[in-house]
Amino acid sequence: MATVTRENIGLLNDKIVVNVTKEDYLASFDKALKSYGKKANIPGFRKGMVPASLIRKMYGASVLTDEVLRTVEKELTRYMVDEKLNIFAQPLPLPENDARNINVDNPADYVFAFEVGLKPDFNLPDLSTASLNSYKVTVTDGMIDDEVNRLRLRHGKMEEPETVSSEDNVLNVKFIEVDEAGNEIEGGIQKDNSLLVKYFSSSFREQWMGKEAGDHLVLQLPSAFEDREREWVLQDLGLPKDDTTSLNKHFKVLLAKVGLVVKADLNEEFFKAAYPAKEIKSEEELRNQIRQDMEQHWMKQGKNMLQHEVYHYLVDKTEIEFPESFLKRWLKQENEQKKSPDEVEEEFPYFVNQLKWTLISEKIYRENNLEVSQDDVKSFAKQQLAGYMGMNVLDESQGWVNEYLSRMMQDRKFVEDTYHRLQNDKVLAFAESKVQPVEQEISVEAFHELQHQHQH
Repeated sequence: MATVTRENIGLLNDKIVVNVTKEDYLASFDKALKSYGKKANIPGFRKGMVPASLIRKMYGASVLTDEVLRTVEKELTRYMVDEKLNIFAQPLPLPENDARNINVDNPADYVFAFEVGLKPDFNLPDLSTASLNSYKVTVTDGMIDDEVNRLRLRHGKMEEPETVSSEDNVLNVKFIEVDEAGNEIEGGIQKDNSLLVKYFSSSFREQWMGKEAGDHLVLQLPSAFEDREREWVLQDLGLPKDDTTSLNKHFKVLLAKVGLVVKADLNEEFFKAAYPAKEIKSEEELRNQIRQDMEQHWMKQGKNMLQHEVYHYLVDKTEIEFPESFLKRWLKQENEQKKSPDEVEEEFPYFVNQLKWTLISEKIYRENNLEVSQDDVKSFAKQQLAGYMGMNVLDESQGWVNEYLSRMMQDRKFVEDTYHRLQNDKVLAFAESKVQPVEQEISVEAFHELQHQHQH
């Protein structure tokens, strides 16, 4: 009869030894061989009439190995269920295991050992005492002015003046890599782009004034653009933003066409184009709608920031011990292409931090009876489709909508990914409901700086 023993070999790290006897696997081995005999197609013998000795000779070694390993796995699983072991990942077979010792000509007792990492018990911090902030972005008249201008430009008409005369001119250009003398480099970078004159640095813009199609300027990116715009251009050119080699390159920027967007007039035609689903009749109503949309947008961003701080509070304030040796070994072997010890050490801090959040979120989800239903997943799929279509509401009575939702609900990967996403959302929303943040009004610039600090 099979026996299973367990011993502790480290922090939250146990060794489980499974000992199977001949009586545990021989009956299933004989049964499996007989099944092979009934199905085997061997020249010279009728199907099902192959001698048992030949079947044993041909298939016995592999079948016995399979049955022994299957028996070991069954006993290991039964033990972990009976003992209610809560483990990370799967048991790792130890190097001492060697299935090559299994001998069909001399069946014996076999011993296989496994290493397991045990999930720890831990307590969550009291969220009601967390010192967190809830940020409310102040929507200013200047922000609304900017949005009105953006909408007027978006719905304006493009004209093609002969020369560049304004910072609002659109330049259709071609970047051509050249040497310091302005000679084109064979095989160098060439890329079309469209830029507003105002995207160039203030000290450089004047050089474009009076230029027309066919003219060009030779430049280096650091002198022609400020930091943010330079990053955009570098990305468009396929160059790394922090590489000094990229910044030292020279480019001839050939002007192909000059454009100018004439802003749309503030009339009902424009209001309808900007907000087709609204009945806007005046500039005042337009500005009120923009303010409402902005306040909703920044309210959502503020909520996201609060949840971000809740996440960090839980991760930083929750003390959890991990079976590091087991996890490093598991991390080393998790992919077909095994990681080197140095790669494991480099990845481990990020891996453990992610694992820590997984344990925290599972605990909150389980202990507070949170649930993600099929209806939740379906609703997410519907919202996603509405976003793709640029619509606020979808009519499910339309056949194509139901067909899409049905197809997505049968997509296993989509359902699993959505389930985990919604589970995380519910955990964060629940945790957020337990905090008592201090509301702070903040400018959009200061809020952007906060977001930048928290990017990781």
